[in-house]
Amino acid sequence: MFENISIIGDGAMGTVLSILLCEKKKRVRMWGYDAEQLTQIQSAGENKKFLPGYKLPGSLLFEYKDEQIMADADLIVSAVPCQFMRGIWKRLKDYVPEDIPIVSVAKGIENDTLLRPTQILSDVLGEGVSSIALSGPTIADELARRLPATACAACRNEKLAKEVQKTFSISWLRIYTNTDIIGVELAGAVKNIIAIAAGIIDGTGSGDNAKAALLSRGLAEITRLGVACGARPQTFAGLTGLGDLVTTCISPKGRNRSFGERIGRGQTLEEAQKATESVIEGVATCKSVIELARRLNVDMPITQAVFKVLFEHKPVQKAIADLMKRQLKAE
Repeated sequence: MFENISIIGDGAMGTVLSILLCEKKKRVRMWGYDAEQLTQIQSAGENKKFLPGYKLPGSLLFEYKDEQIMADADLIVSAVPCQFMRGIWKRLKDYVPEDIPIVSVAKGIENDTLLRPTQILSDVLGEGVSSIALSGPTIADELARRLPATACAACRNEKLAKEVQKTFSISWLRIYTNTDIIGVELAGAVKNIIAIAAGIIDGTGSGDNAKAALLSRGLAEITRLGVACGARPQTFAGLTGLGDLVTTCISPKGRNRSFGERIGRGQTLEEAQKATESVIEGVATCKSVIELARRLNVDMPITQAVFKVLFEHKPVQKAIADLMKRQLKAE
């Protein structure tokens, strides 16, 4: 197992994983792009901005120097939102030790390049980098409360995935392994778009029948896109597909669902985004998925509806009505 771990990113997931790894007696160091924000976290002994109410362990170390954060590390965790990964890793590129695995916990698809998080790492750091996707139904607040949860370590290198599995597994977080990294990352990205749609349904009071239909048909279009990209269809029935989709679409803590609910209640895109400090990954990812689906000729009506509501000012009720009036067909 890995013992010396550097966390790149001081958001909610980076913070809760720091807590978990410290509890497992690992040597953990956290770095953030904003030194002032990192200082506030260290001084307060709590991440009041992104994970308020949970004290950080005294053994957690904080590193402010770019050139020092990964020194002596045998594992790196990239807890940077997808759309910011390229800039952060370009900044840190010269300090990444050779042959050190990187675990990515980001969920998204980069705009313009249409790359998944581990692909961004390879693009910036070189094809030789060993990257693992850690994904699943993992609401940070629930992890911080030590409520039982599961996740998946995905990597083509099964041995490396098992090492990551051992490193992050604890009594309240059970880690599985999967070699289908394409499917795991795509599922984690696209489910955020469906979660925005689920929030819109909540905001408009459209009911549980509508939400059940949305989740099932949303999973169908996630699977279509994944298979077109080379993923295994069974991945989408697992933790990182159906499991993560359900959590994100029903949890009051889900950022994308809550954002969608504000949209459903009549807020503009800008108003709904300003209501939270957190990054709403599904907004940017929606643009990427629309383009990816176009290139691969994959039908994604729910994603298209969300895109039109967010970026083309289509009225919510008109978008719902148009989905209901689509040509009848077999399931």
